[in-house]
Amino acid sequence: MDSSNTHAVLAAMLAPAFFLTATASLLLSANNRLARIIDRARTLLRELADVDDAGERALYERRIALQRRRSLNILRAGQLLYVAISCFVGTSLAVSVDTFTGHRLGSLPILLASAGVLSMFAASLLLARESTLAVTAINEEMDHRPGKRKPG
Repeated sequence: MDSSNTHAVLAAMLAPAFFLTATASLLLSANNRLARIIDRARTLLRELADVDDAGERALYERRIALQRRRSLNILRAGQLLYVAISCFVGTSLAVSVDTFTGHRLGSLPILLASAGVLSMFAASLLLARESTLAVTAINEEMDHRPGKRKPG
């Protein structure tokens, strides 16, 4: 194999590498968010054990349900990000195999890269949804904090 061909292969492998880095950053962020959600849910569950008032109990149960929705969105996003990582690694491997072994894999690298980008896109939408739920949760808690006077 000549050096110009080697450079072309390395260049073709760079795009998946950049996507791998971006995906890994999103995955790290998602895992950190999941840890915060779990901590908050545990706190709410501990506080719920001490609540006797039916109205306040219902409020806590709604807050816990919201944390559950948030955690499921993060879980799904994380799963999609792992799929994206697998696809990007597969893309790099397919480019290598296609070039260095003489096996012609046809559209496989393009299909893997496309699947990775679509998985990353779907995960990003779920992360955006979770951010909206996080803001909803904090706004709800600020609106119903103890001692807050109702407007009007």
